[in-house]
Amino acid sequence: MRLKVNESRRAHCFPKIALAALLTFSMSACELDGASKKKAVAASDTPAGAKPPRTNLPMPPIETAHETNAATPRGAWTLPDGRRASLEDFRGQVVILDFWATYCPPCREEIPHLVRLQQQFGPQGFKVIGLNVGGAEDRPKVPDFAEQYGIQYQLAEPDDETVRLFLADDRNIPQTFVLNRQGKIVLHIVGYDGDAAIELDRAVSNALSEKAD
Repeated sequence: MRLKVNESRRAHCFPKIALAALLTFSMSACELDGASKKKAVAASDTPAGAKPPRTNLPMPPIETAHETNAATPRGAWTLPDGRRASLEDFRGQVVILDFWATYCPPCREEIPHLVRLQQQFGPQGFKVIGLNVGGAEDRPKVPDFAEQYGIQYQLAEPDDETVRLFLADDRNIPQTFVLNRQGKIVLHIVGYDGDAAIELDRAVSNALSEKAD
């Protein structure tokens, strides 16, 4: 059973061959390794003519995800200075976990929004944590990238277990999770566009208005 969320947005992807043939038609889709259940559900739920959020194929292949029904998921990562951190360290705060890579166009579009959210809501007990899943080649690019985009929120490398727990069999990025003060996922968005931005703002505001246990 997949992670339970209160809201979810899905992204459609075209096979590489079809994408190559339709470059003049669309530059906002990507390829996944095989058809997934999530993709099938998204196709049936998306209104005719509606555009899904833009996504990008992320990381080098990772082991097959295990399934979980955890309403309060665990997760851990390594900071640039080698220190360890986990979701448990942020209990009582509203947290955004953003899985991203420097080469991902929609990730780059989302980052200024995340920077603004951190600046606006940080004093209220809110944290954005950017988890880079671009692989070994992408990791050295992060410091310069962070300076270029003015990223002041926490950046880190997620454990493989954390990637499997949250992304499971959907390897599209960005994937953004909003967790409330109790550590439960209240929003999961795959991709980024104007509608996704509105959903993020609403989810963060609502979560911040709730009291911690």
